[in-house]
Amino acid sequence: MVAALELYLDPVATRRIRVLWEALEGEGVQSMRSLLEQRHRPHVSLAVAPRFDPDRVAAALAGTVVAAPLRLTFQHAGQFVGRVLWLGPTPTAELLEHHRLVHARLAEAGISLVEHYQPGRWVPHCTLSMRVPNVLMAAAVRRCLEVLPMAATVVGAALTDHARGIARPLP
Repeated sequence: MVAALELYLDPVATRRIRVLWEALEGEGVQSMRSLLEQRHRPHVSLAVAPRFDPDRVAAALAGTVVAAPLRLTFQHAGQFVGRVLWLGPTPTAELLEHHRLVHARLAEAGISLVEHYQPGRWVPHCTLSMRVPNVLMAAAVRRCLEVLPMAATVVGAALTDHARGIARPLP
C-alpha cells in the first residue's frame, strides 16, 4: 500500500462516481468500491509516498489550505499500464498551481514523494479500478464515458495510509 494526500469531491460527484463503481462491478470489473471493506472514497491524489509521517506532513503543510475549493471538470477516461482505469479532470492552471504549492511545501520539509506524482509528471485522476481484465477494458471505458462530463468541487482533504489505518483530515 501507499500513503496519499487525497482531495475529496462534493456529494453529487461522489455519488456519481459510486454509481459508476457499481456499474463497473455489474460488468465484472472490480472497482475501488471493493477495496478497504468499502471504506474507499472517490478522490484525486495530490501526492503519494510509500509511507508518510502524519505529524511531519501536517507541520510541512501548516498554513496551507490543502482542501482548496477547486472546481474540477472530469472530461476524459483513461488507463495506466497495469490495468488501472480512471476519470481525469481537466488540468487547469489553478489545479496545477495548487499541486505545485503542496509539493513545494513537502519538498521544503524533505518529504520524499513518488516520482510520477511530481509537478510536470502528474496526471490528475480519480482511480475507478486497479484490476480491469484486458478483455473488459474497452467496455469499462465506454461505461466511464457515459458519465462525462462531470463537474465536481473539492470539499475536503486527508492524509491517508490505509495499510497503517491512518486517515487524518487536512485543512
